[in-house]
Amino acid sequence: MPDYTNAQKDYAKYRLERSKEDLNAARLLFDNKNYRIANNRAYYCIFHALRSVLVLENFDSSKHSGVIAEFRRKYIKMGIFPAKMSKMIGAAFTIRNASDYDDMFIASKSDTEEQIANAEYIYTEICRYVNEILTE
Repeated sequence: MPDYTNAQKDYAKYRLERSKEDLNAARLLFDNKNYRIANNRAYYCIFHALRSVLVLENFDSSKHSGVIAEFRRKYIKMGIFPAKMSKMIGAAFTIRNASDYDDMFIASKSDTEEQIANAEYIYTEICRYVNEILTE
C-alpha cells in the first residue's frame, strides 16, 4: 500500500464530505421541484467524489474535463470501477452544463431523478473505495 500523506487523507475525506453535502442538497432540491439546480448539485456530488480519489494520486485539475479524463484513465480503464460509471459521469457533466448555461433547458423530473440516483451510486462506490484505502 502506498504511504499517503496526512494532507492527502484529509483532502480525500473533506472532498467526500463535500460530495455527500451536494448529494443531500440535490435530494432536497428535487423534493422541492427545483430540478435544474438539483442536477447541478448531483453533478458536483460526482465531481467532488472523483477528486477525493484523485488526490490520493496527487492529481488535480482546474478543468472539470481534466478531472473526468484522469478518473476515466486511471480508474475506469484499469477496471477499478465499472465502465458504466463513465457514461453516468458524462451524462451528469452534459446535463449540468445544460442546466447551468442553456437558457432554454428544462430539467425533467425523471431525468433529474436518474441523475441523483447515478450520483448516489458513484458516491457510494467511491466512498467505499476511499475508505478501504484509508483504513488499510
